[in-house]
Amino acid sequence: MSKILADYFKSVWRSIVAAVLIFACSCLLTYPALAGIEDDRYDGNVFVLYAGNGSLVPAKISLADSLKANKPALIVFYVDDSSDCKKYSTVVSQLQGYYGKAASFIPVTPDSLALDKKYPATEAGYYYGGTVPQTVVIDKEGKVRLNQAGQLSFEKMDDALREVFDLLPRKDSVELKRRSFNEFNSELTK
Repeated sequence: MSKILADYFKSVWRSIVAAVLIFACSCLLTYPALAGIEDDRYDGNVFVLYAGNGSLVPAKISLADSLKANKPALIVFYVDDSSDCKKYSTVVSQLQGYYGKAASFIPVTPDSLALDKKYPATEAGYYYGGTVPQTVVIDKEGKVRLNQAGQLSFEKMDDALREVFDLLPRKDSVELKRRSFNEFNSELTK
């Protein structure tokens, strides 16, 4: 009986040791996410994580299709591991809220471009200047209205899009306000 009991305790002891080793190894091999909006570490797609806008990626339409449809386009070159691109993604997402139905929003990662290829003017790669973020606004005739590297303000991009759509300048216009689709409206109407 003592041999059976000893074998049983050895088996239990081995199981406990194995469980502790597995737990220790898993703790050593996993670490918390170390990426954030203020650093250049990869932690996923910037539009989904920081702008909260998964509708931007992947792009729904190509530049050629947008021009064929006689629709202006906003091309944004970005990478997922750039703090500048992470911060800028919120501005692009805000613009899509106002112009998303009237213009094509085309986010492009330079990693998807063949840099040794000569692109026609109907492909986004034609406009890539080698830096991120880079924004290009093209009107429906294919004319470049804005091509600038770096983070741009909402106002600067809004001004470019207002020109494309022949809208009043911001100083002469009523401030645009968006309501939430599920906002409670307590106004009484006649």
